[in-house]
Amino acid sequence: MSPEAADNLASISPCLIVENLAASIDYYVDRMGFEVEFRGPADDPYYAGVRRDGVMIMLKAVLPDIRPRPNRTRHEWARWDAYVNARDPDSLFAEFKQRGVSFVKELSFIDEGLWGFEVADADGYVIVFAHVRDE
Repeated sequence: MSPEAADNLASISPCLIVENLAASIDYYVDRMGFEVEFRGPADDPYYAGVRRDGVMIMLKAVLPDIRPRPNRTRHEWARWDAYVNARDPDSLFAEFKQRGVSFVKELSFIDEGLWGFEVADADGYVIVFAHVRDE
């Protein structure tokens, strides 16, 4: 692999279908400390990007009959919709707890060797904030 190719990919931003764009944005901003990166179109917004640190999540309200479909509604073993590698899940968990975030799993080994926690957003999507750690 060439040196240029080794650093080619820098990040990924999941795109989640939401029921109510304003309510979804409010949840990410008020409860999880994200900031609105963009929202559009200006006259009738139906998509937005929220960012915190190096993480961006895209939100899109499609049509009234196109509803959110979190993975956990499809199968209990596939409950995660996005994984965020968090350097310090302990302090993030404490912050989120103070902000009233809805936890699916509180701070613990949520999987073998994976220390962190799971939250549910306003549309029921499960976002994992964790990192690999020895038990």
